[in-house]
Amino acid sequence: MKKSTRIILIITLIVLFIAPLYMNKGAEFGGADGAAEDAITENNPWYEQWFEPIIEPASGEIESMLFASQAAIGAVLIGYYFGFKKGKTHVNN
Repeated sequence: MKKSTRIILIITLIVLFIAPLYMNKGAEFGGADGAAEDAITENNPWYEQWFEPIIEPASGEIESMLFASQAAIGAVLIGYYFGFKKGKTHVNN
C-alpha cells in the first residue's frame, strides 16, 4: 500500500471518529443497556428484574473502564489468533 493511501485512510478514520462529537455537541452518548431498560419499561411498566448485579461498580467511569478493558482483552486475543494463523501459513509454505 502506498504511503499516500495510508495517510488518506488515517485522516478519514480520524474524521469519522471526531466528526460526530462536533455535530452533536450537547448530546449524551448512552449505552445500549440504558436504552434497552427504557424500552422495556415503556412497553411493560410492570416488568421486574430477574436478579440484581453481583457487583455494582462504584461509578460510571469504573464501569466504562471495565467495559473498555474487556473489549481490549478480546481484541488482543482475536488479533493473536489471526496473527498466529497467518504466521502458521507462512511457515508451512
